[in-house]
Amino acid sequence: MAIYQSGVIFDQVDTAQHDCWKLEEYVKRGGYQALRRILTQPMTQDDVISEVKTSALRGRGGAGFPTGLKWSFMPRSFPGEKYVVCNTDEGEPGTFKDRDIIMFNPHALIEGMIIAGFAMGCRAGYNYIHGEIFEGYQRFEAALAEARAAGFLGSNILGTDFSFELHAHHGYGAYICGEETALLESLEGKKGQPRFKPPFPASFGLYGKPTTINNTETFASVPFIIRDGGRTFLEQGVEGAGGTKLFSISGHVERPGNYEVPLGTPFAELLKMAGGMRGGKKLKAVIPGGSSAPVLPADIMMNTNMDYDSVAKAGSMLGSGAIIVMDEDVCMVKALERLSYFYFEESCGQCTPCREGTGWLYRIVHRIVQGKGRMEDLELLDSIGNQMAGRTICALADAAVFPVRSFTKHFRDEFVHYIEHGKPMKEHCWGGW
Repeated sequence: MAIYQSGVIFDQVDTAQHDCWKLEEYVKRGGYQALRRILTQPMTQDDVISEVKTSALRGRGGAGFPTGLKWSFMPRSFPGEKYVVCNTDEGEPGTFKDRDIIMFNPHALIEGMIIAGFAMGCRAGYNYIHGEIFEGYQRFEAALAEARAAGFLGSNILGTDFSFELHAHHGYGAYICGEETALLESLEGKKGQPRFKPPFPASFGLYGKPTTINNTETFASVPFIIRDGGRTFLEQGVEGAGGTKLFSISGHVERPGNYEVPLGTPFAELLKMAGGMRGGKKLKAVIPGGSSAPVLPADIMMNTNMDYDSVAKAGSMLGSGAIIVMDEDVCMVKALERLSYFYFEESCGQCTPCREGTGWLYRIVHRIVQGKGRMEDLELLDSIGNQMAGRTICALADAAVFPVRSFTKHFRDEFVHYIEHGKPMKEHCWGGW
């Protein structure tokens, strides 16, 4: 897999260099200068949060919530423990950016979490790492050991009265643990199922204490913001959403991989960076923000810029920034069957609309693929979706419904043909990417 990285997180990082992840290399690139600036100038907690707000950094895990605003929710005057938690439970199909951060630039994440701990008055943090990327977990643990030995982590950091400890926690490979409250449950050693909200983690999070949870890429952007200024970060993006963004491009492109570009970069330009369509075939459809984001046809996608508002205006979500590219030979019915099966398998089963609904969605689409579909199945899929979306504790039900609605909306003719003829429109096609 090709990796083309530059900008805020991977600036000057040569991912082909074996030791690029180590502390010595990170310091050469300006690493831990932001932390030194905070502790030696010094900056106040309000100064740090204000700088993050100025940057217009939005959460990179999918929701896109303003990071500085989220940090301001932390009750800093709370007398007991408070926690910073990183969500590296990267389980969204099509997403593979966070694992590259902990593999090739883990100290950017560590420094970002330490700064977050300072800004919110926390003394401890946890990084919850997806269970199926154990090599990344080991790499992150090695980076933590380097940071402690150098005095950047632990008690009295850089000779000051600020102390912060950071721990890695290996997850269990469950997609649901990417939902922040399910992550907290798992981190506490319990079954990974979402909590009712309210109360929200900012007031009742890990071990019942105030907790702020951000994505890996979000925290890794913070050192640049403090070192070079929030305004500089903002200018690299678009109004209301600053900075660069890591896009995981997979599917039918010549050079799949991670590409770090300014927010607002046209999709057409990103497609060129990825080498264009594989084998010179035509673009058919794109899922722009991970498998739970609504699919968009080629003509819409080729005129869309990659930022939160532009993608939303086009009818989808930027999400985690996972771009799944599908060429002219993809059968959209088979592709939806594959996606629906994933959400059916990954539902935690806590909420009845999701537990039962995901199964019905998959079985109906599977029936169509088996040549046993009925025309009323299309209305049935829509009806089931209406009974699922917005009726559960977390958003997994919505994530299962979005692909169904968008696939049947934009490519309805393929579903009708499959139902009427018991086979796809093209003789030689597949349902993957």
